[in-house]
Amino acid sequence: MADSPKPGSNPGADPELLKLRDQIDAVDQQLLELLNRRATLASEVGELKKKEGSVVFRPEREAQVINGVKARNAGPLKSDSVAPIWREIMSACRALETPTRVAYLGPAGTFSEQAALGFFGSSIVQVPCTSIDEVFRTTTAGAADFGVVPVENSTEGVVARSLDLFLSTPLFIIGETSLFVRHNLLRRENSLDDIQAVCAHPQALAQCHGWLSTHLPHAERRPVSSNAEGARLASLDKRLAGIASERAGSEYGLHLVAPAIQDDAHNRTRFAIVTHPDRHPAPKASGNDCISLVVSVTNKPGAVHDMLVPLKERGVSMTRFESRPARSGQWEYYFYIDLQGHPDQPHVAQALRELREACAFFKLLGTYPLDSH
Repeated sequence: MADSPKPGSNPGADPELLKLRDQIDAVDQQLLELLNRRATLASEVGELKKKEGSVVFRPEREAQVINGVKARNAGPLKSDSVAPIWREIMSACRALETPTRVAYLGPAGTFSEQAALGFFGSSIVQVPCTSIDEVFRTTTAGAADFGVVPVENSTEGVVARSLDLFLSTPLFIIGETSLFVRHNLLRRENSLDDIQAVCAHPQALAQCHGWLSTHLPHAERRPVSSNAEGARLASLDKRLAGIASERAGSEYGLHLVAPAIQDDAHNRTRFAIVTHPDRHPAPKASGNDCISLVVSVTNKPGAVHDMLVPLKERGVSMTRFESRPARSGQWEYYFYIDLQGHPDQPHVAQALRELREACAFFKLLGTYPLDSH
């Protein structure tokens, strides 16, 4: 009697194809062995960190690892594909040491959730929150190790609530990530007919203003706490539509009625990774860093100019400058500023000292590696 074929084999397959598949299986086995070896080494590092009392997650170290891998990548894998693979590897290794709890604007399917998974990897304990305020409260109280909050959109500008909360909470920024935001119209019915209201976060409604005006001019635009919440409401009522990610559509069983309805084809949102300074130190220099701060100056002629002079004289580049009303009733403003560099650099440290002296109010919001995605 002839030998039975191996389980999963295909007797009629091309011998060359079978040979290549065998080689892939062998490489997969080698990869698994190497990954477990890396995990063992990471666990040993974790034990040393415990003895030293140092933190498990170091954003500057992970940024250096990913940038190094991308620099050494010879292909054919694209560097943009290599980076998320290494993030997942580091996430899985980190989870062996201690679970990382991450708060973000929920429910399931939001862009904030996507940003959290993209930055920390999937081996985390997810803590979805009902509002940006709750993300700050949860992280401040220690119910989450880190929070992920949107701070800026390439179409609509700053997320004002996030900026305001930086003033009233002790949290500071230890990382950032940006996300390509693709808005989709989702609905129980696979049609644009008879839509009475479109539910989404106010930012998403604004980012899709042109498309909605053209295709659904008579539909109500109903602001809700998150895009995923809009998708959830749309799943309960066929007269409603939501604007959200494809993941949210899958989560709530909705049809993707119209894809990519954002007015800006290159629409991106920037997220800040925040934590409490008592639980996590400021990241050390990675070689490609950003400093975020908020300041105010006395209301007198030339005050803003005088504030910026130290940056020019010390050769420190400013990459963002936003103003927000101080709500004092005196027409005063807070200025949110991003600078290139790290306080460990002498010229940057000197510029910060001189800037602090020129300001009536000065708060360092964080020093962190720039997004390496």
